[in-house]
Amino acid sequence: MVKLTKIYTRTGDDGSTGLGDASRVAKTDPRVEAYGCVDEANAAIGMCVVRGRATGGEAALVELLESIQHDLFDVGADQCLPIGSDESPGAALRVEPAQTRRIEDAIDRFNDRLSALDSFVLPGGTELGALLHVARTSVRRAERASVALLADAPDATNPETVRYLNRLSDLLFVASRVANEDGAKDVKWLPGKNRPGASERGASE
Repeated sequence: MVKLTKIYTRTGDDGSTGLGDASRVAKTDPRVEAYGCVDEANAAIGMCVVRGRATGGEAALVELLESIQHDLFDVGADQCLPIGSDESPGAALRVEPAQTRRIEDAIDRFNDRLSALDSFVLPGGTELGALLHVARTSVRRAERASVALLADAPDATNPETVRYLNRLSDLLFVASRVANEDGAKDVKWLPGKNRPGASERGASE
């Protein structure tokens, strides 16, 4: 169990921070950027959980989102601790394929109830739907940062963290449609909608 007794330490005033192995790196290090983006994504999902509860949103979806917040702390803890050359299996908290498969199963389960899309959708619809799009784009940023970390330190980074974030962003897209009354309140993208003459072209097509 983690026990926090002091919130500020002043040790990061020089622009460095400590990793899980007690080494110190710059706060601009790709590893710090990766788990920092994961933390940001987790906060965005937290807003979705709060909004879903307040509006009486789909209980199963809200419960899933809250469970994902625990997964994202796992991702951050994994990335914070570089994999050592002598690390034995199970010695450290690492994201596992089963966690990614759980997200895939949830995607399939929720997507089965949605109609097929015939256009891209705008981030919007209901308030929860819009917040889920914010969370989705935050997870995409975390994924990009994690890909950069994996490229920078492939032997010291768990690739499952990238796969998990990739699937999670897909799940959040599906979740946004669920929150939009199973897609009934999706706002579809109209290509070139605001170009001159668009209304005339639309009327003649």
